Amino acid sequence: MPNNKNNVSYGKPKIGGSIYAAKIGTALPTDAKTTLNEGFKQLGYVSEDGVSNGRSIETEKVKAWGGDNVITTQTGNDDTFKFKLIESLNVDVLKTIYGEENVEGELETGITVKVNSKETDAASWIIDMVLKGGVAKRIVIPSAAITSMEEIVYKDNSAIGYGITLTADPDKDGNTHMEYIVKGEQK
Repeated sequence: MPNNKNNVSYGKPKIGGSIYAAKIGTALPTDAKTTLNEGFKQLGYVSEDGVSNGRSIETEKVKAWGGDNVITTQTGNDDTFKFKLIESLNVDVLKTIYGEENVEGELETGITVKVNSKETDAASWIIDMVLKGGVAKRIVIPSAAITSMEEIVYKDNSAIGYGITLTADPDKDGNTHMEYIVKGEQK
């Protein structure tokens, strides 16, 4: 098959929201267009850096007597997603970052955030985007935990944001995430 420039694309956020989180066990979509289960909370704007998906494959070389490499085995495979949530006044964002039990109230009446060493729960995540030509792409991460967080910067010329890295865990079939791609935007 010859090279085809029509297969080159970009990823823009879906209008109305692109990153969602829900408790593990919430029904997951199995395509790029289905309306999400109401358990998924929309986490608002993401910084202009978008979303990065990293794959870190660890291997070990087994050598024979004399030094020849005779086999290479895979010893690890991390699937990570990195992005910065910039709606710092969104209660669902705060609950995602600090834990459901550590955030109380609403903006209108006052929000209290408790920062402590309690672990946040792993969650199911959805990342929706629109590729060139209106092609819908949905990344479904059945289970991922926040495994690192950038410094929170309070500065007068930039948005307050929560830069996080998620590390995906394998589901019952061994998949850390699924990608669904189809012509036509999501609902």
